Amino acid sequence: MNLSLQLGIIVGYLLLALAVGLVAYRLTDRTAEDFYLASRTLGTVVLLFTTFATLLSAFTFFAGPNVAYAQGPEWVLVMGLMDGIIFAILWYVIGYKQWLLGRQRGYVTLGEMLGDRFASKRLRGLVAGVSLLWLFPYVMLQQVGAGTALEALTDGAVPYAAGAGLITAFMILYVVVAGMRGIAWTDTLQGAFMLVTTWVALLWLLAEVGGPGAATAALASSEETAGFLSLGSDYYTRRWMLSTAITIGFGVAMFPQVNQRFFAAGSRTVLKRSFALWPILCVLLFVPSFMLGAWARGLGVAVPEGGNVLPAVLAEYTPVWFAALVIAGAMAAMMSSSDSMLLSGSSYFTRDLYRPFVDRTLSERREDLLARVGVVVFATGAFVASLLSPAPLFDIGDAAFSGFAQLALPVLVALYWRGTTRTGITVGILGSQAFYLGNLFVGAIVGALEFVAAVPLVGEVAPVLIPVVTAVFRGTYMGWTAGLVGMVLGLALTVGVSLVTTPAADERRAIYFDGLRAD
Repeated sequence: MNLSLQLGIIVGYLLLALAVGLVAYRLTDRTAEDFYLASRTLGTVVLLFTTFATLLSAFTFFAGPNVAYAQGPEWVLVMGLMDGIIFAILWYVIGYKQWLLGRQRGYVTLGEMLGDRFASKRLRGLVAGVSLLWLFPYVMLQQVGAGTALEALTDGAVPYAAGAGLITAFMILYVVVAGMRGIAWTDTLQGAFMLVTTWVALLWLLAEVGGPGAATAALASSEETAGFLSLGSDYYTRRWMLSTAITIGFGVAMFPQVNQRFFAAGSRTVLKRSFALWPILCVLLFVPSFMLGAWARGLGVAVPEGGNVLPAVLAEYTPVWFAALVIAGAMAAMMSSSDSMLLSGSSYFTRDLYRPFVDRTLSERREDLLARVGVVVFATGAFVASLLSPAPLFDIGDAAFSGFAQLALPVLVALYWRGTTRTGITVGILGSQAFYLGNLFVGAIVGALEFVAAVPLVGEVAPVLIPVVTAVFRGTYMGWTAGLVGMVLGLALTVGVSLVTTPAADERRAIYFDGLRAD
C-alpha cells in the first residue's frame, strides 16, 4: 500500500507538470526563438521562478544536505548567502548587457553573441563545445539524484535504474512537447511548491523533536558533531568557502539554461526586479534544506552508503505520503533543471555547431525539429552514463560549476573592454579549460604518461613530463581551489594576449558599446 501511494503521488505530480506542458505546446509558435526563449516575453514572476527552479537540482536537494550532514551547516553560507549575492550581481553585470544585445541583434545563445562580435564561427563552436561538455555531467546528476531518491524512498522496491529512467523519459517527453514557454510555466509552479514543502518538512521535523533548540542540542551533545556549531573547520576553510562561492556564482551565470534566460526577459524592469529578489529566494530555500541535513546528523538519522540524507530524514520523521510528496517535488525540480538544460543544450548544438559547420541554410522549421531530436539523443546518452557507477553527487556538481566558471571572466572582459581580441578570448577560454581539466584528470594523464614511458624512443619524454604534470595539477594552490585558480588564469590570458595581439580586420569591436539602449 505504501509503495503504491508513493509511486502514485510521484507519477501524479509528474503528469501534472506534463499537462501544463501540453497547454503551453498549443500556444507555442513553431519557430526556434519561441521554442528556446518564449519569444523574449517572460515577466518578473515567471523569469524569477524559472531561473530559480532551473537551479533547484539534485545538487540542491541531495548533494547540499549531504555535505551539511557530513561536515556541518556552514554550507548555508556558501550557497544560501554568498553565492546568492554573487549571482545577483552577475545577473545585472552580465545579464543586463546580454539582454540589451539580444534585444537589438536577436541572439539566442552565448556562442552567437561572441561569434558575431569576434567574427569567428570557431569561437562560437568552442563556446558551444565547452558548454555541452560541462552540461552533460550536470544532466546526468539529475538522473543519478532521481534514481537514488526513488530507491531510498521505496526501500529498493524501485531500483536505481528504474528511477533514473523514469525521470529521463518524462523530461524527454516534456522538453520535446513544451519548449521554453511550458518549462517556464511549470518552473514557476515547481519553484513555489518546493519552497513550501521544504519549509513544511523542516517545521515537521522540529515539531517531532521538540523545536530548533532540541535539534541543535542534539548536535552539541555528540563529540563528532559539536564542531558543527562553530564557524571554520578542516573542511570549511575560509579560502575553500570563498573559492567555492565564487566558482558556483560565476558558473551559474554561464550555465546555458541560466544564461539564455538573460535573453528571455520581457523588459529591463523585469530583469532588475528579478535579480533584486534572487538572494531572498536563495536564503528561503537553502536554509531549510541544508539545516535538515545538519540536524539529521545530530538526531542520529542513518544514511545508507551511497544514499542521500533528505529521503532518510523524511522517512524517519514524516508520514509516507508527505515524504513521497517532497520527493515528488524534488524530482520535479530535477526535471525542471534537466528540461531547461536539454532545451539550452539543443539550441547550442543546432545554432552554434550544426548551423555554422554543417548547414548554413537550415530553416526555422527544420531547426525546430532537429532541436527536439537532439534533446532525445543528449538525454539518452546522459542516462546511459548515469548507470555506469558515477561519482558522488557533490563531485559531479562541483566539477560542472567550476567548468562553466572558466568561461565567465573571458566573457565579462569581452562585454566591457573594447581591446579584447579574438585571439585573446580564445586563448583565455582554452587555457583555463585545459588547466581545470588537467586538475580533474591528472591521474589519467599521469597514467597515460607512465604507459608511454614503456614505448621505445617516444617514452623518453614521459619521465620528464610526469613530475611537471604532477607539480602543476596536484598543487594545493595555498588553499584556493583549482576552479578559482583556473578563472584567474583565464582572465590573465584573455587580457595579456589581447594586449599583445592585433584585432582581426573583420572583428566588430563597436557592437557591444554603440547604440545599446533599453528603450
